[in-house]
Parts: sequence; C-alpha cells; structure tokens
Amino acid sequence: MTVFHRNEKKNPLPESLKGGVIAIGNFDGVHRGHQTVLNRALELSRERGVPALVLTFEPHPRSVFRPDQPVFRLTPAPLRARLLEAMGFHSVIEYPFDREFSNRSAEEFVCSILVEWLGASEVVTGFDFHFGKGREGGPAFMMEAGKRHGFGVTLIDAFRDEGAEVVSSSRIRSLLREGDVAQAAGLLGYRFTVEAEVIKGQQLGRTLGFPTANMALPPEAELKPGIYAVRLRRPDGSLHDGVASFGYRPTVTDNGAALLETFVFDFSGNLYGEHCRVSFFGHLRDELKFAGLDPLVEQIRKDEEEARALLSGVSPISPLDAEIAF
Repeated sequence: MTVFHRNEKKNPLPESLKGGVIAIGNFDGVHRGHQTVLNRALELSRERGVPALVLTFEPHPRSVFRPDQPVFRLTPAPLRARLLEAMGFHSVIEYPFDREFSNRSAEEFVCSILVEWLGASEVVTGFDFHFGKGREGGPAFMMEAGKRHGFGVTLIDAFRDEGAEVVSSSRIRSLLREGDVAQAAGLLGYRFTVEAEVIKGQQLGRTLGFPTANMALPPEAELKPGIYAVRLRRPDGSLHDGVASFGYRPTVTDNGAALLETFVFDFSGNLYGEHCRVSFFGHLRDELKFAGLDPLVEQIRKDEEEARALLSGVSPISPLDAEIAF
C-alpha cells in the first residue's frame, strides 16, 4: 500500500489511483464507528472496480490548534496505515494539516484536492464531517459540491454499540485511562495496540530473571499504569505472549518516566533496536509498590501465571483483530 505524505502540488497522484472512492476523516483508532465508513468505501470500490483510498490529516488538528494539549493518539499514523492496509485500502493520503490549510475555503478543498488531485468518483464520510475555513463545509455543502463537480457522496450515520451508545475515539480513550482494555477492544474491533522501538532500560528485570523489552510511549499516552496480559509482534512477524507493566516502577525508582516493560515468555533473544508492536488483552492488576525485590519477584511469577492462563483462551474478535494480534 502507498502512503502519500505531501500535498497535491508536490506529489502528483499516480493515474492508477485516480477516479477512486475516497473515505475522508481523521480515523484515529480506526474503531468500529470508523469501520462503517471505511467498509462502505471498500464495498463501493469493489462494486465499481476502482481504487479505494483514505484521505486523512497529519498532525491531528487538535495538536495544531492546542499544541499545549497534545491529543492521546489511539493509532499514530504508521499504525493507522497498517490497519487501513489490513482492511484492504490501496493507498492512504496523509495530508499535512496546518493553520494555512485550515484557512482554505471549503470550495478550494473540494476543487484542488478532491476533484483536481484525486479525481474522486465517490466520497464517503461520516455525517458530522466538517471542513474548510470556520468549518463552513458540512454534509449539505459536500452533497451540493458533488452534484456540481460530478462525484457521488455517501454519508454514514454514527455507529452505536450493542448498548446504543455512539462509538467514539474519546470514549475509547476514557476506557484506556481506566485500564479497561477489554471493553476498549470491543469498541475498537481489535485489541488496543502500541508500537515503538525497544530500548535499553535499567536491566533490573534481567538480574531478577525476568528480562523485559522496554518501550517508551508518547508522553500524552494515557493508558492506566498497571500490569497487562499482552502479545508482542516482532518486525519479522513472529508473535510472542507476555506480561507487561506500564507505569513508573515505584519499587525501584522514585522519579522514573512512564515505560512499557514487556516480559516475553519463552524467549531469550535480543530485541534492542527492533520496532515492535504490543497488543493488550487484559488488565491484571494496578501498579503497586513492594517492600523490596523479593515480594516483587513473587508477584511477577503470579502475574506470569495469570497472563499465560488468560492468553491461552483468547480468539480473534474480528478479521482485523486476527491480522493485528494473532
């Protein structure tokens, strides 16, 4: 799959990708609500024999307008692109979002990007998508613009879960702040996953008999500190069960930065420098401070046993979950 990072003037779209069905949105999380938009775009592209593309924006608009309050990204751009590729899209266009872009009129957005650059035959988006200076472009504007410029428009209503609540990225973030990765997975449609480079830590786990793969998550990540049953995927595609601690290591440090430390079961290789993915299957307990290393080691053994038991009985909750975490 091709990922385009630049704009329409600097990076012409290959002719083979023009005339496609374009799903438009931020799609942070690629959750079940997003998937109703994305799957409809894929259905239309298959019916018509044209490419299926995603038009999204980087960085997240909130990070541009409120840089002092960076948003907790459920799926940073590289992971989002992997999820969209797994769904079947031909290309992802990560359009640069800045203040200059936000001041473009809705008509300019339609003409320069959708018509001239992408040659869209159909636009699929959520019912609440707004664009252009002052958010002047909305569903009615898009429908009317499609009639004028010769492309179809499909608007998708908000998706509600089994409890009739709207599935949203903010709702999923709230669940992760509570450590409820199981319910978050139900809304995402796959297990919550992070990816980062494995870095060197204090190597205390190695001396205790539990070497860990350490990953620094972005400072704005708001996953609840605690112990989780996880699976780690290496760049070679191999998958390994494990137990991970996310937090501040209160037993061994007073002022540490938040770190994700994964003890990978039945593995003795070197992971340093590898860009790995960790998928979360269950929250085992909160982060605790122990009175010394011996009780810590005893608890780690219990955590390992509980994680192994939990992971032995899991199965994919969707085809996307099968691609990401199995």
